[in-house]
Amino acid sequence: MFNNQVILVTGGTGSWGYELIKQLLPQNPKEIIIYSRSESTQVAMSRAFEDHRLTFRIGDIRDKEALAAACKNVDYVFHLAALKHVPVCEDQPYEALKTNVVGTQNVIEAAVENRVKKVIYISTDKAANPSNFYGMTKAIGEKLIVYANLLPSETQFVCVRGGNVLGTNGSVVHLFMNQIKNKGQVRITDMNMTRFFLTLPDAIKLLFKASVESVGGEIFVMTMPTCRIVDLAEVLIEASGRENVEIIETGTRPGEKIHEILMSDFESQSTVVYDDEYLVILPTLDIPNLKDRYKAYPLVSFSSFSSDKNLMDKKEIKEILVRGGFLE
Repeated sequence: MFNNQVILVTGGTGSWGYELIKQLLPQNPKEIIIYSRSESTQVAMSRAFEDHRLTFRIGDIRDKEALAAACKNVDYVFHLAALKHVPVCEDQPYEALKTNVVGTQNVIEAAVENRVKKVIYISTDKAANPSNFYGMTKAIGEKLIVYANLLPSETQFVCVRGGNVLGTNGSVVHLFMNQIKNKGQVRITDMNMTRFFLTLPDAIKLLFKASVESVGGEIFVMTMPTCRIVDLAEVLIEASGRENVEIIETGTRPGEKIHEILMSDFESQSTVVYDDEYLVILPTLDIPNLKDRYKAYPLVSFSSFSSDKNLMDKKEIKEILVRGGFLE
């Protein structure tokens, strides 16, 4: 799919961007354009990869003209750029709106104008029945991306919805390891909290699969393992070898849920089971050819997909941390 193609990655200097580019380069692309705001992270990334196929462009997805210029002669767009920290988006909703909603609209318009083949939008479990401003902006982003398939253009638009990816910037794993090492304690907002988790390499593999198999208009939902946050903390404490590490409950932050869901009750009415790794949420909009593409797949038999079900035990949590490269 990506052989000899030009690919643009918005927000490409983040953790997802690094892993995406690491897995894209062996697929022989002609050029990968990394579009992001920070000069220093671009310089660091350029030095880390030292690959002539990488091009770096300073720009913000809020700047439609700069984005349209960056999309010239591009075949595929991976749209990763977002403000993603829940407390930041609660504190500064206007900024979250401008980046996550207006920025996504700009990506759509730039892609259509430049006849991009496909745009792949990375979404989050927080977009399903959103309880915080971040989740709301990502839910609107999903709606815009799905609706974009009705525009008079050849560009296909698809969403991939995942949960927490272990080890990304600001990830709870790094936070807990830091707290264990430097403070001898772990701070958890609620002892009952559960989350979906996936390693970064696994997330990118699933992302490619959705990119290849989508036809436009779908929301691909990664069926991810789940765990109790307190179990994750205990596994990390045990692995550290430190004794007398306290776990302190601090109370939930504004907009934070105890359990996340990857699919809402309403969405379950139009969601099919694609395979062991994916559910596909089909839109209520009538997008040509989409229903035919999935008519052979069964509808889901459950009404919600919540992080408090199918929890990993501590052994499984340890295995995923080893696979992700956090523990020996």
